Amino acid sequence: MREPFQLGNEIVRPGERRTVDLPVSVLSDHTPVTLSAHVIHGRKPGPVIFVSAAVHGDEVIGVEIVRRLLRAGPVGRLSGTLIAVPIVNSFGFLNQSRYLPDRRDLNRVFPGHSEGSLAARLAELFMTQVVRRCDVGIDLHSAAVGRENFPQIRLTPGSARLRELGDAFAAPVTMISKVRDGSLRLEAGAAGVDVLLYEAGEGLRFDEFAARAGVAGILRVMEKLDMIPGRGVPKARGLSVFCERSAWVRAPSGGLLRTLKGNGEYVDKGTVLGIVTDPFGEQEAEVRTDTAGIVIGRTNLPVVNEGDALFHIAQPALRKQAEAAADGGFDGHLDAPALFDEDEII
Repeated sequence: MREPFQLGNEIVRPGERRTVDLPVSVLSDHTPVTLSAHVIHGRKPGPVIFVSAAVHGDEVIGVEIVRRLLRAGPVGRLSGTLIAVPIVNSFGFLNQSRYLPDRRDLNRVFPGHSEGSLAARLAELFMTQVVRRCDVGIDLHSAAVGRENFPQIRLTPGSARLRELGDAFAAPVTMISKVRDGSLRLEAGAAGVDVLLYEAGEGLRFDEFAARAGVAGILRVMEKLDMIPGRGVPKARGLSVFCERSAWVRAPSGGLLRTLKGNGEYVDKGTVLGIVTDPFGEQEAEVRTDTAGIVIGRTNLPVVNEGDALFHIAQPALRKQAEAAADGGFDGHLDAPALFDEDEII
């Protein structure tokens, strides 16, 4: 028999599953706030994996993905241990906000500190109780409010294991992306925990395609790790498209945007992605891309100002180049800037 798994004050025995509430803080009105995690401790030994969502409180698509994952049939035959945290930033989730009450971005304060700010304390608790006890993690994100991401996996350069897990996830697009200072991916990697970052959908919105791609990808990763049997795991529909670089196309003028291209479409250099007009229809400006690639993100807001980021275009790489980038051998890619979050681009 396996040893029981302890999280907080709760003991989860082999073959059991339990929701554990870890105390975080107390609100100003004396309402307690907890970090809630659902632990499934398999009867057979295997890796320990965490799946987290809502590190940014408005990224609700990840919460739905975790909910569906916990109800998936293959998870009932688990080897190893799954720690599912559907809402990491409960403060932001309750307020429908990306940030914490102190206006800090939780994904910029890892590894945190037990005597630091509210964000730092939450980050330290999550790192200590969840992340550092795992072998692998999958962190679920979405675009900001008013923007939408095409389902994509972002991999840290230099990790052959992450490349294999990214192949198993088989999102429609795979991006090689450097880690950001203070991010969960950076600090988890420093602790020896490989983390896949899944980006899909829009803030405060559900997206069926994004949800299904996310659940299927997680199950395929768990199958790759021999945590679940293959029966009931959706098969990948072709290879993921590897992309080495990306860039945002910005509004040439202010006005009302009519979009002509959507997420997932391939566009050639010079393609008209949309048209910006003034409210009277007297002046029109075409939004053209200066590179060929796949639309992996776009604004959903028709009212735009000059310079607003409108379309995110990823440039597909040759597979050999993409694999070299993941292994740290493609120097040109490693010098590329890190991918920014959508709200940082605006």
